[in-house]
Amino acid sequence: MPKNRNTFSSFTAWRRRVVARALQDGWRWMQQAGAVSAETPGRLRFRRFGAGTRLAFPQGTVFGEQWIELGEHCIIAEQVTLTAGMMPGLDLGPDPILTLGNGVVLGRGSHVIADTRVTIGSDTFCGPYVYITSTNHSYDDPHEPVGRQWPRTDPVEIGPGCWLGTGAVILPGAKLGRNVVVAAGAVVRGEVPDHAVVAGAPAKVVRSWDPERGWQPPLRTPTPLPIPDGITPEQLAALAELDLQDG
Repeated sequence: MPKNRNTFSSFTAWRRRVVARALQDGWRWMQQAGAVSAETPGRLRFRRFGAGTRLAFPQGTVFGEQWIELGEHCIIAEQVTLTAGMMPGLDLGPDPILTLGNGVVLGRGSHVIADTRVTIGSDTFCGPYVYITSTNHSYDDPHEPVGRQWPRTDPVEIGPGCWLGTGAVILPGAKLGRNVVVAAGAVVRGEVPDHAVVAGAPAKVVRSWDPERGWQPPLRTPTPLPIPDGITPEQLAALAELDLQDG
């Protein structure tokens, strides 16, 4: 009897491995087949879709794509929401509402809600679950539920080369300069100058670049070494693998 039980357990474990492998292979196939690119747009018809840009599968909520421009070589991770307008089916006029420059990266689960003009500059990277919106609830009437009061909209502009950490929130009217760093969980409103680091809720400048004195207050981490000329992506991958093994 114990021998039969062991045989049955081995068969059950083997079956689970087979089913797991089949599901994993099937999911990878769906991720590849369901990704959106300029060559395979599916049902989505963006105003502009740059070469090399890819929306991972599964996508989040996407509508108003006729007023959305995506630059070249953008990476849009899984479950990212991109919307233009308050709801599908609206006529938003002749001009684009949401524009992503070249090389923009939006991390998993991020939301970009553009009821009025939202611009994200080239080479801006966003971590997971970043929230960028041009719309906010109003609460002027103390007797009316907040959700029923007409929202306010204000354009958002994010300059090129910025880095938005995980869970950062960019509120209506925000204007970020070039190469701004937004700390994880920060809530940004108003203007942020070039080459600044902001943190907190509401976010405040905690570090900035001075052409004569450098970063103030000074950085506490050593300057990264530049990648030597001539290093190929394959060599970098091999070095990373060595670091993992050494660790």
